[in-house]
Amino acid sequence: MNRLALLLPLFALSACTTPETKVRNSLMKAGLSEHMASCMAERMVDRLSMTQLRRLSSLSSIKQDNLGKMTIDEFIYRTRALQDPEILQVVTASGLRCAIVR
Repeated sequence: MNRLALLLPLFALSACTTPETKVRNSLMKAGLSEHMASCMAERMVDRLSMTQLRRLSSLSSIKQDNLGKMTIDEFIYRTRALQDPEILQVVTASGLRCAIVR
């Protein structure tokens, strides 16, 4: 019973995680900067389905060569491997907008 009482707040916190937070964390794990990941996640959750967002998050498992950092150009290039034109269009447009609007 005590264990359940200790775990209950953790379960409540995990339920508060929004799709935008998950996408932002995946983008940062993939190597994008925090600013770029936050900006892009905000736009992408409104434009892509949950299935597409899950597919996109699979890119976060790719290892980077340059100390874990990835440029938006590299991320767009890797997004092409998903072979989903809508994901590619949204990532490209979001990346461009977020790179310009700092």
